[in-house]
Amino acid sequence: MPDLFSNYIILCIGAFVAGLVDAVVGGGGLVLVPTLFSVFPNIAPATLLGTNKVAGVMGTSAAAINFARKVRIQWSAAAPAALAAFALSFSGAYLVTHIPTELIRKALPFVLIAVAAYTLKKKDFGQTHAPLLSGGKERFYAVLIGGGVGFYDGVFGPGTGSFLVFLFVRVFGYDFLRASAVSKVVNIATNLAALLWFSYSGHVIWQIGLLMAVFNIAGSLVGTRLAIKHGSSFVRKLFLFVVTALILKTGYDAFLK
Repeated sequence: MPDLFSNYIILCIGAFVAGLVDAVVGGGGLVLVPTLFSVFPNIAPATLLGTNKVAGVMGTSAAAINFARKVRIQWSAAAPAALAAFALSFSGAYLVTHIPTELIRKALPFVLIAVAAYTLKKKDFGQTHAPLLSGGKERFYAVLIGGGVGFYDGVFGPGTGSFLVFLFVRVFGYDFLRASAVSKVVNIATNLAALLWFSYSGHVIWQIGLLMAVFNIAGSLVGTRLAIKHGSSFVRKLFLFVVTALILKTGYDAFLK
């Protein structure tokens, strides 16, 4: 009984920290997924991933709502990106059993290194909000980015939120704070699509997922408040920290594990 209690305490702490990090720059799965695997080593990986999505959907939704109260979300980009992300994430989750992911696994650390290097080199990157796109061009790139990252999330997943933040800064000209707000809307769609598939497949432990969701939401609310209070400079620093952690984790998984 004490071991069970301590395991749930670890899960709740992990969910809170994951919600905080994910609300600001994405990458909450970097914290919560390994926590789930360590606490429940004998449960099927698909079930743990599906259970994680319960917390992910609710925590990301809370972050999006909190951002929307304080930051103007660019719905003209967020809405089409979210719709495309939902459709392609669901497709990716379905196709993952039919296509090899080893190449993606090995390429991912190098893609993340390029993202980190670009962000470090451009000192003013994401510091000012100067939207570059509008009208049909904005919708086209929103669908392209939402669909592409959504498909990646369905097939593989690590770093989805961070990729969205980076692309909304780089392609759309948003600052880090607004890019993070928009990425939450898109991330809700990718998480929801994956959750629907895992739920349909019977790979969700709802009581654990809902418990984690409570703490994930709490972490998300703290994370969004920190981001809004400290602005794009804070988000940029946390973004670089999370991307560095992702490089180390994905590099280890691809080449050393």
